[in-house]
Amino acid sequence: MTMRLALGAAALCLAASPALAAPAPVIPPQPPTTVSSLTVYPKTDPPKIVSSYPAAGAVVAPGVLVLKVTFDQKMLKTGFAFAAGPGGQMPACLKTPRLLNDDKTFVLLCTIGANSSYSIAINPGPQGGFANVGETRAEPTTLAFATNADPGPTDLAAAMKAEKLTDVDEPIQESEFAPPAARP
Repeated sequence: MTMRLALGAAALCLAASPALAAPAPVIPPQPPTTVSSLTVYPKTDPPKIVSSYPAAGAVVAPGVLVLKVTFDQKMLKTGFAFAAGPGGQMPACLKTPRLLNDDKTFVLLCTIGANSSYSIAINPGPQGGFANVGETRAEPTTLAFATNADPGPTDLAAAMKAEKLTDVDEPIQESEFAPPAARP
């Protein structure tokens, strides 16, 4: 009889407590949720040019030129904008600069004439252009330099040697879409 009383009291307690009496809801298994990778960069100051070749205001020999611009931050390789600046002409350059492995330096193959003044506006428009990895646009600036009549580099190898660049720093980037037979 004691046993029946104990069982009856336990059943009464379970019935009086709705949380204990109700069965837990059955949640059907869900497929895994795919989460894409996302990198968030903190807001930064606009990138600034810390060095260039030719340096601003320099006088260099005419010929083949590897124009080099180094920023103070890691940059996106897909953004760039340059045009003729005030007080000089734009050198004859390839269309696309190459970002070197330091992720801060761009090189661009150009040719320049003797006894000329050059002026390159960097990020001249209101948007787009050179930007860091956090997509903060570099400050617009102008790089001006001149040439003399001295004999200068006449080919890419001589121009790279004049700027102390190595084969890794070559300003001509091979297309990733080039046929496999054309790749070294």
